[in-house]
Order: sequence, then structure tokens, then C-alpha cells
Amino acid sequence: MALRSIETLGDVRGKKVLVRSDFNVPLQDGTITDDGRIRAALPTLTSLVEAGAKVVILAHLGRPKGHVKPEFSLAPVAKRLGELIDTKVTLAKDTVGEDARRVVASLEEGHIALLENVRFDKRETSKDEAEREQLANEYAALADCFVSDGFGVVHRKQASVYDVAKILPSAAGKLVVKEIESLRRVTDNPERPYGVVLGGSKVSDKLGVIANLLEKADFLLIGGGMAYTFLAAQGHSVGSSLLENDQVNTVKEYMKTAGEKGVELLLPIDTVVAPEFKADAPATVVDSDKIPDDHMGLDIGPKTAKLFSNKIAAAKTVAWNGPMGVFEMEAFAKGTAAVAKALSESSCFSVIGGGDSAAAVRQLGYDESSFGHISTGGGASLELLEGIVLPGIDVLED
Repeated sequence: MALRSIETLGDVRGKKVLVRSDFNVPLQDGTITDDGRIRAALPTLTSLVEAGAKVVILAHLGRPKGHVKPEFSLAPVAKRLGELIDTKVTLAKDTVGEDARRVVASLEEGHIALLENVRFDKRETSKDEAEREQLANEYAALADCFVSDGFGVVHRKQASVYDVAKILPSAAGKLVVKEIESLRRVTDNPERPYGVVLGGSKVSDKLGVIANLLEKADFLLIGGGMAYTFLAAQGHSVGSSLLENDQVNTVKEYMKTAGEKGVELLLPIDTVVAPEFKADAPATVVDSDKIPDDHMGLDIGPKTAKLFSNKIAAAKTVAWNGPMGVFEMEAFAKGTAAVAKALSESSCFSVIGGGDSAAAVRQLGYDESSFGHISTGGGASLELLEGIVLPGIDVLED
């Protein structure tokens, strides 16, 4: 199966091209704090603008749950996109209503219309296929063809992602093509040794990923909050650390399977602990089998960071999804920083899963070009690592 690229749409000059982008950026008091997803959309948008298309963008922000909420308006996105791209960007006051139709009708070649948040319309994420199709037909009436470039939503059956792609001539944008090629490079036929670094808070979020990777990876490095369920499965006390008791037996089975398959599964050998979850809580380092009952683990320790870094340095392919600790707090960011540093200095092909891992890399100040690929979609990249067929990709393949 091959993804249809923009080139398959032919000459788009003068055509209205509907583009699904992922502009779900973090906001603080109405100001964008990380414009990475907007910048990631620029190659596709620029190529369409330069080709003379009339570009109509669909995107979402936050979870307004089918209601028009001013705090989730795409106005800050329109402003930032206008600063980043050398063309006019007009924001419509609605998504498929009167103003959207007016703005699209008046579009000139090489200009962009950004329609208001698609999630202001409850049909966008409806479980009722007929409702989604109704909205998708309204989207389709605005354009001649469709480009899917919002990788962060391709794992969802939503009107602006899946249903409209079945109605209009459709193709994958440059970002989606790059995402799929990069992630398949670490899942389909990775150069070995192939390692996966998993972190984040919950084991339950990554059960399917771990099960799939035990069939493919040479080693797994487990950090973050999820590591404490693994440590508990080894019989260690984890104090007041995050622990999913209901997953301990599942984790024991994974550890047994890893041993049988010869997959090296490494857990933290030391841990940064504190008596409470606070940025200024006094932090100390203890061996992972000596966590005090009244303390919680909030980061991997320095010995673990060195162990993990050495494994990464010896690998040819590495996928990373999830921070090693509470990187937002300086005292508990060293483990995540160590993994990021090891990957940035390695000659391996690396893919950093979206969400917190991507945010951490940017927050910690690493040059994005020093990594193989930084994904824009946390959930979508996780599902690909899990081996799940993504509906928003499946609909774009021949």
C-alpha cells in the first residue's frame, strides 16, 4: 500500500484545496507557547500557495465538545501562521457557515482561509457515521480536493480527517508522508540494534505498544511513572510513587516474555525521589529497590541515565515515547534531558513520539535537526508503534 501524495492531485492552480492541519497548540492567556505544529505544517501550505492554489484550512484547538467557546478560537493560530508564511491568511468566523462560505468564495490564488475550530460543531467527532458524513459533505462543498496533513488526528474517524477524504480527490500532505515514512522505518524493518525508550505516567497507556515491541525491538528502556509498576512487579516497594496495581500481573508477563524472546528490558536502577509532588520538594537519589515508604519517584537517577545513554549510543535505530520524569520541574528533568542528549549526539536514526517527548525536547533547548524525526502526533505515533491501522491513513492509500 502506498500513500497518495500531493503530486497525485495534479495542477492545483486556481483550485480550492481543503487542508486538514493540526494546529492544536498550547496556549497561555491567549498566547501560543509552542508553535511547533504550525511550523510543521508550513512545507505543505507553502507548496500549495506557490502552486497557486486557494488554500482552505480545517483545524481544531482544545476540546470545546461541540460548543462555540471563544477560548478555543483559532484566532491566535491565524495570527501566528500569518507571521510565518508569506501570504495573506484570513480567519472565517465559523467553520461551514455563512462566513466560511463568503471567505472561501473571495479567496485569491496563493492565499489562505483558516476556518474556525472544527470541534465547535459536534458532528466533527460524532460516533454517528451519518452525522459525520453530513458535515463532511459541507466541507467538501467548499473545495475541489483534500489534503490530509494533520498527523495528530489521523488515528481518529472524524469528519475532517476520514469522511471528507472519501468524498473529494484526496492525498497526504508532506508532513503526513514524512511522519509515516519515519515511523515505518522504526517499525517495519529497523536497522539493528533497535531500541525503544518508553516513559510517561501510565503503563496502561502503552500496553499494546509494549506487546507489539516485544516482537520487534532488541531492547526496551522503561522510565517515567510507568517504571514503578515494573519495579513493583519485581517485588520492590515503590513508596508513594505512581503505581497501577491492576497492571502488575500484566507487567510480570511482559517481563517473562522479554526474557523468553531475548529482548533486553532495562528498568531504573536508581531513582530521584521526593516526599511530595512539588517543584521545590527536597530531592534525593536512592537505589530503585530502596525507595522510602513516604517518598515518591519523580525521575530516573544518574546511574540509570548513564545506563540508558550508553544503550542509546550503541543502537542504530531508536524510538522514544514519553519523558523519564516530571521534566516540567527542573529538579526532575535530568533523566529526560539525558535521553534527549544521548539521542541528539547519536548517529542512530531516532524518532521522538509526539506529545510530552516533543515538548520536552523543545523546552530543554535541543536542536530539532539533531534528531531523525520529531513526531507531531502523540496518540497517532503510539498507535503506529502498536501496529494499529490508522483510519485517516488507510483512506489515503492505494
